[in-house]
Amino acid sequence: MVPFRAENPLDLPNRKCTVGCPNLDALLGGGVPCASVTELASESGCGKTQICLQLLLCAQLPESRGGLSSASLCLFSEPPFPLRRLQSLSLSFFGTNDPLDHIYVRGVHSADDLLATLDRVDSLLSNPPSSLPIGLIVIDSIAALFRSDFDNNPVDLRRRSNLFFRIASKLKAQARRHGAAVVVTNQVVDVVGSDGGVRVGNYAWLGSSGRRACPALGLAWANCVNTRLFLSREEVVVASDGASEESARVCRTRRWIRVAFAPHLPDSAREFVIVREGVFGFLGS
Repeated sequence: MVPFRAENPLDLPNRKCTVGCPNLDALLGGGVPCASVTELASESGCGKTQICLQLLLCAQLPESRGGLSSASLCLFSEPPFPLRRLQSLSLSFFGTNDPLDHIYVRGVHSADDLLATLDRVDSLLSNPPSSLPIGLIVIDSIAALFRSDFDNNPVDLRRRSNLFFRIASKLKAQARRHGAAVVVTNQVVDVVGSDGGVRVGNYAWLGSSGRRACPALGLAWANCVNTRLFLSREEVVVASDGASEESARVCRTRRWIRVAFAPHLPDSAREFVIVREGVFGFLGS
């Protein structure tokens, strides 16, 4: 097991990977930081996987365009992998599907399987299959791996926490050793009670779809990531034709990404949209 090491945020590398949108990059201080672990947390349908797919492609951009000139690795736990959407984004960003040759994809089925896979990733990072080094690792999603394999008893909770720390230690060691950016997605759980739960970073909870929610996996996992970004959505009425109340309403989904905590970013948020061409943030929202 790789031990945790205290890190001074001022000493972290400045290299970052663009998200593929200048407005979202501005929110993140230039993009997703390398040599650290960034979490995207939200309920289903907010855009976590869409952002991850865009990052898998943007990592290949030259550094002059905010990329890493690198290949990328995606470990997914909820099949099927959205290959058609990745192909569509590749055509949008590059005009060709050739970039898919530098994206490596593998399914993982449990937390133990993920840990074993990360052991094998060491050799992949040291000896990449193509001419491009691997500069981005995406895990989508970490919560799905812990959803059903553990019961709510002291023995399983200790085992779960131990796996959290072993996985996070491995990811952080690989990120720092190879200068890679690591992005993991997480799900959310409802927050109940009047106290709002345990505050982690800037918030104890955030709203999404009219519910109070916080990232899953609790405080133990929250201590394993360097940066947490919370995605949310709301359905809003944008038009009415004056007919019956049910048939007249035309709704659209508004989405936001907010910095829940990060050593290098202020508390801030930005609205964004998901369109055929990709994920794009609004200016100054």
